[in-house]
Amino acid sequence: AGRGEPPMAPPRQQASRSPEEDKKRTIQALLNKVCPENVTAIAEKVGAVEVHTPKDLEILMELIFRKALAEPHYCESYADLVFALGWVLPEFPSLDDFPITFRSILLSLCQAEFEEALSTSVEPTDGEGDSQELRTKKRKDRMLAQVKFMGHLFLRETLTTDIVGWLLYSMVWSGIPDVLPHEHSVECACELLYAIGFTLDSMPESWQAVEEVCTQLSELKSARTPDGRAAYCKRLQFAIQDLLDTRAAGWAKKQFKSSAKTKEEIRMEQEWDSVARQWGGEPSTGAEVVVAGMWPAYMSPAMAFAA
Repeated sequence: AGRGEPPMAPPRQQASRSPEEDKKRTIQALLNKVCPENVTAIAEKVGAVEVHTPKDLEILMELIFRKALAEPHYCESYADLVFALGWVLPEFPSLDDFPITFRSILLSLCQAEFEEALSTSVEPTDGEGDSQELRTKKRKDRMLAQVKFMGHLFLRETLTTDIVGWLLYSMVWSGIPDVLPHEHSVECACELLYAIGFTLDSMPESWQAVEEVCTQLSELKSARTPDGRAAYCKRLQFAIQDLLDTRAAGWAKKQFKSSAKTKEEIRMEQEWDSVARQWGGEPSTGAEVVVAGMWPAYMSPAMAFAA
């Protein structure tokens, strides 16, 4: 530097990242690109990430789990991703007789998140402001996203019938005599049944559980508090009745808010609308009749029953 000029500051060095942080960034960048039409390609790239230790496997599964809960619109795509990765991810020995696998880690994540949500009321208390209502909505949405994701994992043989049966029982029975389950818990039971109802009802070993849970939901719909008021709000009562009606109709229902679609599916819908207009018909309204809780198209009924 010249006379009278301040000395030049040394160049700033970028903080080095650990291999674990680099791995997280790589996986997160891939997960940010997930959509229905590229799951296979993303699975191949995620599967190529080196997983040498149980910690590596835990990092991978936790990132997928958190991403699925943050983006419930794509939960089916994330469930597809988990299913695809199940064929390539390694397993590791443990101190007990059970190996550490992607399933065992995912189950632990699901159980911890579910038990925490189930034990906590998400209803706002008197005197709390809008910020608390926003936090309440986020907690409810997160729990709904989780049970929906777990339902799709079940449809892809990643969770067992016993596990989803336990989930349903836990949500419609409080486990305490004369104590009704939380409202958000009952709502989540309806969400889970919509996600897996047809498949669960079609399996010889689980249809009885569906019958018992639906009977309990019917009783909860008309439950009363000690002072004679309805135990649950009208919105939840209607939601329970809609679920019971859907089951009575063979799980067929009309839905307006569909899950994420591929570009090809969107293109086909647009073509059908164009043909309908040419023949003087009405274009689609976005509603479609679906069977709630069927296994994915790429899985056969035989595979689903083997879960």
